[in-house]
Amino acid sequence: MNDAAPPEFRPHWALRNAQLQSILATKGPRRRRWLKRDGRMEACSRHHLLDAGDGVRLGGWHSPQAEGRAARGLAVLIHGWEGSHESGYLYSMACAVYAAGYSVFRLNLRDHGNSHHLNREFFHSARIDEVLGAIEAVQRLEPDLPLYVIGFSLGGNFALRVGVHGPAAGVQPRLAIGISPAINPRATMHAIDDGPALFRWYFTGKWRKTVRAKKAAWPDTDIDGLLDGDSLIAITRTFAERHTEYRALDPYFAQYTLDHETLYASPTPLAIITTEDDAVVPFADFAGLRAQGSLVAFDATPYGGHCGFIEDFSLNCWSERRVLQLLDERRD
Repeated sequence: MNDAAPPEFRPHWALRNAQLQSILATKGPRRRRWLKRDGRMEACSRHHLLDAGDGVRLGGWHSPQAEGRAARGLAVLIHGWEGSHESGYLYSMACAVYAAGYSVFRLNLRDHGNSHHLNREFFHSARIDEVLGAIEAVQRLEPDLPLYVIGFSLGGNFALRVGVHGPAAGVQPRLAIGISPAINPRATMHAIDDGPALFRWYFTGKWRKTVRAKKAAWPDTDIDGLLDGDSLIAITRTFAERHTEYRALDPYFAQYTLDHETLYASPTPLAIITTEDDAVVPFADFAGLRAQGSLVAFDATPYGGHCGFIEDFSLNCWSERRVLQLLDERRD
């Protein structure tokens, strides 16, 4: 195993604005770019409905390598909050990983990717058991391949928790990577509430759409208070009290907050890729963190926004190059 230095991230000066980077991550034409350049992953993608345990069903898209081509591994990708298997940042990463010879599974979390009808109860961020159950089912699709997990934002938090909790549940990735991972949910929500209005409008608007979709799929669902207010922290407090088993905000947040010692002691190798200018996930959450113990890589770039890392006007993405390097280092 050869842990090489990460490639240098030097975005064009006109692309260094954090909000622009974040917008390009989600809204940029990266999906169309990949379809024009290399449509192999899309051509072989098939939807699977997974038994995640306890009657929970989660869906996603499996892209195996072409017949006759040995896959280098199986990479499960997890989107951020209110994202999906089609989110620009995830789709582009999936294409890059697939083009490098890995089979790919793009997992949709509960109530994401138009899946509100599959399960009666709302999605919440402490539902790690069903994600582990889904990934266990994904592994059965190509059981002989080494497993890797890559997540973005809240999905980055899930990916890191898969690394932390997975081995006890029979899920053993060779590496779990969090990209712009929200390791401190309270700090993330305050950053969205207190930061640029664009992000607050984006996330609260997405949340209201999800609540309405859940009500349409399950008409007897109680949504009282979930459409009120412009503060994410206030909305989440109401949600935690009424729609989680924790019945209060603090114990709910505690379920998916990741401290440094937990990361260092993970039974699975972990990697974190983040930025110093992220307006959604405060860089202060990572203060003092370094590659140590099970955290085999910690990359913090000056620029990149939230899940951005766009290098140039061709929309090449530095985090994709870095992820491929990290995967290659863990293959031996």
